Amino acid sequence: MARVYNWQLGRDMDYPYEGVYPRRQFAFVFNINRCIACQSCTMACKSTWTFSKGQEQMWWANVETKPYGGYPQFWDVKILKLLEQANAGGQTWSGQPAADPRRPYGHFGGKTIFEATETLTPDGSRVLGYLPGDDEWNAPNIYEDNPVGPKGVPLQWHQTGTQLPEHSTWFFYLARICNHCTYPGCLAACPRQAIYKRPEDGIVLIDQKECRGYRKCVEACPYKKTMYRGNTRISEKCIACYPRIEGRDPESDGRPMETRCMAACIGQMRLQGLVKMNPDGTWAEDRYHPLYYLVHVAQVALPLYPQFGTAPNGYYIPPRWVPRPYLRQMFGPGVDQAIERYENADRELLAVLQLFRRSNRIIYSYKIEAGPKVYEGTLRGRRVTIYNDTVIAFGEDGAELFRTTVEEPLYVRPAQHANSI
Repeated sequence: MARVYNWQLGRDMDYPYEGVYPRRQFAFVFNINRCIACQSCTMACKSTWTFSKGQEQMWWANVETKPYGGYPQFWDVKILKLLEQANAGGQTWSGQPAADPRRPYGHFGGKTIFEATETLTPDGSRVLGYLPGDDEWNAPNIYEDNPVGPKGVPLQWHQTGTQLPEHSTWFFYLARICNHCTYPGCLAACPRQAIYKRPEDGIVLIDQKECRGYRKCVEACPYKKTMYRGNTRISEKCIACYPRIEGRDPESDGRPMETRCMAACIGQMRLQGLVKMNPDGTWAEDRYHPLYYLVHVAQVALPLYPQFGTAPNGYYIPPRWVPRPYLRQMFGPGVDQAIERYENADRELLAVLQLFRRSNRIIYSYKIEAGPKVYEGTLRGRRVTIYNDTVIAFGEDGAELFRTTVEEPLYVRPAQHANSI
């Protein structure tokens, strides 16, 4: 095992290969507070990439209802249980979240899926994992809309369950694609070295000419986003729609473009980009890149299960209404701070949040032009002032992509069309 630095854990960790990092890394932020589980992303991906024979149960993009749902079923519960078996009581964090890009969430003192192999896999496996059974892949929407609450009495829930900050009866939607991790479990486990990260954008791909269908990647990916295709006997996974990232999609006009799942999102809960990388795998400072701002400046977007150790490049703005212990297990110790800042967004954060899904072009930087005061009042016991600022998005070449305002325009339907659709 080599030693690599994982900034999400705040420490060095074991990994089968030396750290080699792309010039820019494909990454994304999903705002769970906005997701309505319409499955537009799911079907956009399905109709583009996995509609052929042998791919019937392949869902590279999916939206699952937490806490019960999952595809494959209980994928996260099972890997968390294995890690706890390998390091009982030791999967803990220390220190406090801070504005330190090399250690923003403190220090994780537990074992990652690469380090836990010494305890549970004496056969020499590189990655701790498990292989789901066929039945676990059968239902991508299992337990959809199932809340936590009292059981046995239909339609009767906690009487106080409507009050924020936390609901007594709750569920939320978790949209997922491959995280294109900095330290992928699938890549680490492949005995054929058929999986690789592209040096230009860090997208994780499978060389299907080299793959022999051993399914070590399926076993090793803790998020279960590498999938086996039985009729070809090779594995497949999300490719981040790389022709669109490269600007080769006919619609892109030669400019980097968001993936199909991103562009199809009607809830405006997705933002995608390419972030600059340092030689040690940390993010290079890029103050006015929207993803850098959300992850490292505002710190409202958190990685999914950072304790796995793969350094996922998918980040989530946590849901406000869910019990905090559950969210801390899923997104790490920065949850309370992230929700506090999201609920009480400052002027810049409010403007940057308007960039979500305003265009299918990839944003490389933004600028904010001050606007007039449009609201002043009290919200949750705090004074609130909102300005109708204009946020301007720029592309890779520095040219303006679009501009939008904090206050959305209001259109009044003419009286003669009041009841028309």
